[in-house]
Amino acid sequence: MSNTPSINISDAESHVMEVLWRAPGPVVAEQVVVALSESQHWQSATVKTLLNRLLKKGAIAAQKDGRRFLYCAILPREAWLARESESLVQRLFGGRIAPLVAHFGSQRKLSQADIKELRKLIDELDDGQ
Repeated sequence: MSNTPSINISDAESHVMEVLWRAPGPVVAEQVVVALSESQHWQSATVKTLLNRLLKKGAIAAQKDGRRFLYCAILPREAWLARESESLVQRLFGGRIAPLVAHFGSQRKLSQADIKELRKLIDELDDGQ
């Protein structure tokens, strides 16, 4: 995995992080509230609590802008995604990818497009070795 320090992000915090990762630049808390209002129905206080938790964990940074703060992600999404993916595969499939794919295949969760993409990926991996 990467050299990024290990920062545990809860499910609720990940929703806030997704807003910050998608933002073109720093955002105020109210922008995060608005972005999550439809999917999460959280009050402003809840979002501010989550922002403070993420700030304490070092996942985001805040810069004072007059009477408000501008927030931005420090933890790269790719680093978080790699860590979460590795954790999932380790926990549920003993670190092996094949049983993961077999599970989704047996549950009929793979579309024809998914299967085609997996075949292409396997071919590329075979060619690279």
